[in-house]
Amino acid sequence: MARPRGSEFEKSFQQLEEIVKRLESEELPLDESLRLFEEGIRLSRFCHQRLEEVEKKIELILADAKGQPVTEPFEPEESDETPTDDDEE
Repeated sequence: MARPRGSEFEKSFQQLEEIVKRLESEELPLDESLRLFEEGIRLSRFCHQRLEEVEKKIELILADAKGQPVTEPFEPEESDETPTDDDEE
């Protein structure tokens, strides 16, 4: 059974995508554009907050020398730095 909070994230993300599509593709009156923009900001902040909460809970499970699971906090990789062979030594 899906967790309510997870489905709330998915629903919010889908609504945000629809708002972006409407703002990009339709000629809307200023008031409607502003309303959609405000709603998009609210949804964006909710999704961002939820993702930060999840990121804090993520742990990597690694095996130690004896094959026992070891956990360590998840640290996001830097996408602009590519590890080289020298970094591993």
